[in-house]
Amino acid sequence: MSVSRRRQQAPVIGWITITYRSVVILTACVCALILFAAYLSFPQQSHAALEAATGFFQNLADKWFPSSGANSGSDGAEQQANFTALEGTVRVKKHNQNTWSQAGFNLPLEKGDVVQTGADGMAKVVFADGTNYVVKQDSLIVIEENSMNMAQQTNVAVQVTTGTVDLATAAFTDGSSSKVIVAGATAKFNSETAAQVSNDPRGDHHEITVRKGSGSVSRNGETVQLSDFDRVSFQADAPRMTKVKETGPPTLITPANMTPVFTGGAAKPLQFTWSQAAGAAAYRVRISRNAFFSSVLYDRVVTATEVTMPPLAEGAYYWLVQSQDANGKESVESEKNRFTVIAKTAEHAEIPLELDPFIQHGHIIEVRGKTDPAARVMVNGEEVPLVSSDGTFRKFLRPLPAGENLVTVTAQDARGAVNTKQEHVLIQ
Repeated sequence: MSVSRRRQQAPVIGWITITYRSVVILTACVCALILFAAYLSFPQQSHAALEAATGFFQNLADKWFPSSGANSGSDGAEQQANFTALEGTVRVKKHNQNTWSQAGFNLPLEKGDVVQTGADGMAKVVFADGTNYVVKQDSLIVIEENSMNMAQQTNVAVQVTTGTVDLATAAFTDGSSSKVIVAGATAKFNSETAAQVSNDPRGDHHEITVRKGSGSVSRNGETVQLSDFDRVSFQADAPRMTKVKETGPPTLITPANMTPVFTGGAAKPLQFTWSQAAGAAAYRVRISRNAFFSSVLYDRVVTATEVTMPPLAEGAYYWLVQSQDANGKESVESEKNRFTVIAKTAEHAEIPLELDPFIQHGHIIEVRGKTDPAARVMVNGEEVPLVSSDGTFRKFLRPLPAGENLVTVTAQDARGAVNTKQEHVLIQ
């Protein structure tokens, strides 16, 4: 009897197994509920705290696992280049395709892409570092490199397979590189340098000319330094390159770049003036409707430093001058000045013109303003398609190159009353 009672009174022991995993999961769930409740109660503060935490851990990751991209341009992220001007036949063959397609402003260019212009074609390409290339008629180029590393150092390389290319480098970061490869030679250009590269494989004629700035050309172990108006040329079998100093072009004076030229009721001749160039015996003056000068309205050689042109119709024009020495050899081209002819019949009459602060979308500038509802508005020589009934207008400019640019806005009514305003914009 006693034994039976002891068995009945023996304690029953039970247990529940709790693992570390269960504790971690439960703790995580509780923390998640607390964070969710905090986010609902204080969304702005929670978002700021989350961004701070993300930045903290990102900094730790960068410190513990540094990227090698900052040390080598070739390890940088690939960038895209874009067309900013097109004329005539321009084709593109993408690096991952075997067929040609028509070039367009919405077609980005990447490493390995090929650009070809026809006999009537011209194209302007702008790279991530601000360097721009004008690919002239009957030319073919290959984009060999276009990248940027974490230190904002850019690496741009273009091969000119055939034809002629004008290029201008921007003010890029120290350590950046801008190269052109032509017939086995590599030309490296420094910041803020303008140059022309020509490659004629059939005629075995290859040359690189620096218009302003500096650079160097390397070929077969030989390196030649270039500065203003230096030209290097060579043939395929020649062991060395030939360097000469070119005659410099004059500086254009009037009409100044991006300025409007007003004419009265009766069209009057226009006067063009430029500076005297050392060693020049004559000057070749050209005027065109387009910046490529693929077609010209005026092409004359004069001995003076000025010329008077017959009246021009309204619209935008470009002009340039080249020096000629006693043997008729021409210099490189001068800068290309753009001017706009505007008829103004009402003397001393102006119409209202107000400009809002410009809005920048990368290399594209959005111009907004207000004028007379019946006015015609021109922005850098291009007409605004629509002026609203209240006089407001909006115009998106074509992509501008890096550096300082001048934007000219002109409003004109049927009486000939005109108002013009100019603003400088900096593209970085």
